[in-house]
Amino acid sequence: MRRSGILLHISSLPSPWGIGTLGLEAYKFIDFLDASKIGVWQMLPTGPTGYGDSPYQGFSAFAGNPYFIDLDMLCEDGLLKPYEYINLNWGDSPEKVDYHMLYEHRFGVLHAAYERFIGVCGRDFDDFKQNNPGWLSDYSLFMALKGFYKGAPWYDWEENVKNRVPSAIKKLGEKLAYEIGFHEFTQYIYSRQWRKLKLYAKDHDVMLMGDMPIYAALDSADVWANAGLFLLDDLKRPISVAGVPPDYFSPDGQLWGNPLYDWPAMKDTGFLWWNKRVWRLTEQFDLIRIDHFRGFADYYSIPKGARTAAAGEWVEGPRESLFDALTDELGPLPFVAEDLGLLTPSVENLLDSTGFPGMSVLCFAFSSDSANKHLPHHACENRVMYTTTHDNEPAEAWWDCISEPERSYAARYMNMRDGEKVSMAMIRTAFSSVCGLAVAPMQDVLGLGIEARMNRPGTLGENWAWRMKAQAGPDVSERLRELNLLYGR
Repeated sequence: MRRSGILLHISSLPSPWGIGTLGLEAYKFIDFLDASKIGVWQMLPTGPTGYGDSPYQGFSAFAGNPYFIDLDMLCEDGLLKPYEYINLNWGDSPEKVDYHMLYEHRFGVLHAAYERFIGVCGRDFDDFKQNNPGWLSDYSLFMALKGFYKGAPWYDWEENVKNRVPSAIKKLGEKLAYEIGFHEFTQYIYSRQWRKLKLYAKDHDVMLMGDMPIYAALDSADVWANAGLFLLDDLKRPISVAGVPPDYFSPDGQLWGNPLYDWPAMKDTGFLWWNKRVWRLTEQFDLIRIDHFRGFADYYSIPKGARTAAAGEWVEGPRESLFDALTDELGPLPFVAEDLGLLTPSVENLLDSTGFPGMSVLCFAFSSDSANKHLPHHACENRVMYTTTHDNEPAEAWWDCISEPERSYAARYMNMRDGEKVSMAMIRTAFSSVCGLAVAPMQDVLGLGIEARMNRPGTLGENWAWRMKAQAGPDVSERLRELNLLYGR
């Protein structure tokens, strides 16, 4: 496979309804990719967001984000009336997602659609529920209970419910049947809209690339329903949490706070939860990026109550046993390994044994000399070359921040032309590499600066909010097409 890709979260698509959706603008974006000879749309995680609005801290590792349900398509289906959503306040800026306004309005609108759906739902809805056992009922009950307990995390619910005592769960399940049905409905509609979009992408020779966060959020249906598979104490609080140690970019490290897996317990089940999770992802995506691949070789464990990540230690992870089990159950795995940062022999050995392509990132390539592993001349076909990622500044902002020696080296290496924007030079360099896949975030395609940064790892606020005002024009498409034809992508 020799393809190029663009990284764009669904939330970043244009939309008059506060956030990008699976509707018309998603189809237009696929048209743009097709016209540009771009063969991969990398989407990042698409699950329902929780604390901090991060898709890496979602309420479920299986469910889709109800915010991405397109309201106009619901209207076309006869489940909404225009007046129920067009005059609501979805935020002040077409370039930013206002998550507060989404939370205030989106579920009310979806409830209106559900009211109409109750009277017309048919066999297809029943089939969806039967074909998605386990995760769907866990998620729908979890979300209904979150509403019942006014948003409190599950580990603060009453004891019998927190511990999933069958009699207590049955009683509340009956009481909350309407809300449970509502959340089943949102996942059904999401799935229906997703299937249509995926078929459209396939018809236009565009592969969809998702993302598998390594950890589940503590306040999620996954941890609540499978508490025995995580390192939790008797109060259902983490014994230790995930993160990464201090480094050049973060003097205190990053304290993510996710509970760690009980890997021996996972192994005793034949990694059943992981099998189900990956199967669900392969249903939706053609390729899947594995977030923080290092954590499968050795994971960083931070004691409960630590104020920074500096107090943590590395612990041996499942390594080949997990991926062998997944391959035995599911066949070849369409994974791309996020192998950034300091790599130990155990990580390198795991990457070699799995055969997954790793990642090189051009904005990391020019900080030293010709030995830098991110430089294209060190790459191979079984690798993905990025200009920047969603966790970094866009290329134009990166260029403004680096030292003059780095800038000089990068300009010479990329053979930058007079008047050429660094973002386009980086795209040209990535596309010309030997790597089987070359990817640029949409911010780099558009030549945007720091105002368009998507995420600052380890921080809260102003993340995951950037949106395109409008689809890219034909001039952008033509430049990308020329590069793809020139470099055989």
